[in-house]
Amino acid sequence: MVSFEPTRFFIWLLSSLAWPTMVAYILVLPKAVQAQTPAAGGSTQAQPTNLNTLSPSAPAGSSFTLKGSQQLMAEAESAISAQNYTLAIKKLQEARQVSNQLSNSYQELSASFLGVDNEASSRLRGRALETAQMRDQATYQLALVYRSQNQPQQAVPLLVQIIRSQQPTRDLGQKAYRQLLELGFVDVPYPNPKQQNRPSTPPQPPVQAAPQPPAQPPAQSQ
Repeated sequence: MVSFEPTRFFIWLLSSLAWPTMVAYILVLPKAVQAQTPAAGGSTQAQPTNLNTLSPSAPAGSSFTLKGSQQLMAEAESAISAQNYTLAIKKLQEARQVSNQLSNSYQELSASFLGVDNEASSRLRGRALETAQMRDQATYQLALVYRSQNQPQQAVPLLVQIIRSQQPTRDLGQKAYRQLLELGFVDVPYPNPKQQNRPSTPPQPPVQAAPQPPAQPPAQSQ
């Protein structure tokens, strides 16, 4: 009679079920956990939303620093002077992407240090604002190049992004709005000349004079 060994039976059972179980587990994992691959034909201007995409998406050969972003801006300016607009667009897109990633990184670091080291948090927030300003400058220059190439469909969304980031009251936001006005995308001038003539302080209600007694008729001479 063949003897039954429970230990050897369970080892055989586990080994026979291991691979099917592993495959089934991988198939039911949520997409956020599984490795992601970029979609074909995806936009090259998409902005990263988390730190995991910062390093891989940085333009090849660029320095992921403020100085590196400034260098890209200088190279774009040289390309514009040489009327090499294809190269200028490429360099401005890279400068815009690097600056945006830097700004996001500094902003997240600033939030991490808030309440732990407020001085570090404040300095990091300053870096975030500085790199965000450079990003908007690169975006504005990119919109101007697109406009010079008669591509308003590319320029208009960039100009709108600048206004959303800078607000219409700041210098760069006003420049972007002026470009939209010249393109005919908007027809309301800003700053409005009529509003510029008004006092900067909010209007105050008129001061009510104290009631005066009715005037007495002049005394008649005898």
